[in-house]
Amino acid sequence: MHKQRVVFVHGLGSFGAAAWPKQHGMALAYDALFLRRHGFDALAEPVESDIPADVAIVINALADSGGGHIVAHEQGAISAMLAAVQCPDLVHSLSLVEPSCLSLTAELPATASYRALMEPLFEVRDQLNDADYQREFYRRAFSAEAGGPDTPEARRSARRLRLQSPPWEAPLHIVPGVPTLVLTGGWEPLYEEIAGYLQETGALRRVAAGEHRPQDSVDGDQAIRSFIANVGRSMSVRAS
Repeated sequence: MHKQRVVFVHGLGSFGAAAWPKQHGMALAYDALFLRRHGFDALAEPVESDIPADVAIVINALADSGGGHIVAHEQGAISAMLAAVQCPDLVHSLSLVEPSCLSLTAELPATASYRALMEPLFEVRDQLNDADYQREFYRRAFSAEAGGPDTPEARRSARRLRLQSPPWEAPLHIVPGVPTLVLTGGWEPLYEEIAGYLQETGALRRVAAGEHRPQDSVDGDQAIRSFIANVGRSMSVRAS
């Protein structure tokens, strides 16, 4: 039996399969691909983010199977949505987890406040070292400390963070007409505002525990799995 493809697109932190620990088991029922966005590599030195390159990675992952579902977290949702805009015939559904699609809600209050808080940091990022930038980013974005051991991978992660472009600069101004789930953790007005916007355009909206990673909670994981299964069943009925 042919398995439907599901492509997972990570956010800023972990990448590849490590970004989706609760979803590994979906490989039993689906042809699951856990992507690495441009510049995310376990050994290579990080490079500047590149949205068109990320979109191409997503589209290529769908094209050789004739299409599939996309599950995307945080800034990964930008390339996921752009892929759906460019190639809607390849995208069966979108599951967007805490999507950083700030260009959609640029005029709304929580988004405007977030940009006002973060933009001064982005403007001076070339004047800061990686560790200082990471520390300040986490303080502003999550009211948290960027901690952990000083390892080569931790240093690469800090550098990679500093090289990411501001999410409000993403060329995303339309919503693709594909079945969409938006899943948030209910902790941050910015993501709830984006989720509300997407809900108004037709997305199914769900909230689960887990703050910025609701996909790691039982309810969040179930929301993703149920949504994809329901879309898949609808596709099978239409095809029969």
